[in-house]
Amino acid sequence: MNKRLFVLLFCLFVVNIGFGITLPVLPFYAERLALSEGASQNSVGLHVGLLTGIYSLMQLLFAPVWGRWSDNIGRKPLLLLGIAGYAVANLLFGAASDLWLLYAARIVGGALSSAALPAAAAYVSDETTAENRNRGMAWLGTAASLGVVVGPALGGTLARREWHFSASWGHFVVDSFSVPFFAAAVLAFLVLFVAAKWLPESLGIKVISIVEPERPGWRELANRLRPLLILAFIGQFGLALFEAIIALFAGARFDYGPAEVGAVFIVCGLVMAIFQSLLIIGYFTERISEIFRIAIGFVLMGISLASLGMTKNFSTVIGLVGALALGMAMIAPNLSALISKRAGSANTGAALGVQSVANSLGQFVGPVLGGVLFGWNAGMPFLLTGALLVLAGMVVWTSGSAPFSAALERPIRKQDAG
Repeated sequence: MNKRLFVLLFCLFVVNIGFGITLPVLPFYAERLALSEGASQNSVGLHVGLLTGIYSLMQLLFAPVWGRWSDNIGRKPLLLLGIAGYAVANLLFGAASDLWLLYAARIVGGALSSAALPAAAAYVSDETTAENRNRGMAWLGTAASLGVVVGPALGGTLARREWHFSASWGHFVVDSFSVPFFAAAVLAFLVLFVAAKWLPESLGIKVISIVEPERPGWRELANRLRPLLILAFIGQFGLALFEAIIALFAGARFDYGPAEVGAVFIVCGLVMAIFQSLLIIGYFTERISEIFRIAIGFVLMGISLASLGMTKNFSTVIGLVGALALGMAMIAPNLSALISKRAGSANTGAALGVQSVANSLGQFVGPVLGGVLFGWNAGMPFLLTGALLVLAGMVVWTSGSAPFSAALERPIRKQDAG
């Protein structure tokens, strides 16, 4: 791994520590504000789902624009913009005293932070060859997953209910629930400094200064990548639903709080970190094709998620979460690698931006639908989503990968899309 990739992955690791810090806390924070404003207990799940999903909705709207811009003006400016937006959004979220301010902070954060994701993936693509791109994308996922291992442990510790302090200025309040979000903001500002000082631009000067007139547009890219984008949507739908609902599920079924939910996310992140880099890419690369790895991942995720909805033992929950994370580890890096190969170097940012749209759509629909289903039955979101994931895996496997094999052909050109 070269020095530039190391700096990038370090930045993603620290940013995802900040993201992980907020995971076990956000549902309880939103629940407290919703109930204080007179919301019913049944509607709390919907608010948690919307607050999770609206962040992804903004990413859906803005990620393609940021991805195309990263092809034109460079990866680094977009990466810095995304990190800065994430930091500011966490400051606003931690100081919010009303639900509408929580929604406003999530909207701002989703719109700006979405610049970082396609830019980071495109940076990895710039710094790797077609032969080792899967490994590069796995490193990217590993850095993010390791951050999510460390973050929830800090989040559960920082959200100490016995820390009784409060200060207010108009619509802004700082109390014990604010601490994790402020910690995430501080980490993001630290990474912003590191990236600005030590991360060089990865896109060549010629590519930055000359915009090819023959580049395919958004519709052409989406049409050629459609099968892979559908898989990206389904995978992120399942993962985002799990991330949004697991805290409410653990609270309702086991009466657990941020510390215990933090342990769940630690297991999830640790398994993804280990298997993305050590086994999924290293061991399986020469033995199982990328598409069949993806199919196995969907089936494993689906069985784990459906079983999660029926369990009544928290130790079993930990095991099932580990299996779910293993399934996602088999899906994410392989999909990103296939999409970047298919797009070609001149369209990598744009293609990964389109993938971010599919990801974000899944991350929006999953939590919102999960919140609605949770109000009906605590285990129902996991049962129905698990069935969908298993079905997706079986379709990919039994199709013989024919609809997806085009992803391994030559890079997309304008005439291909016509």
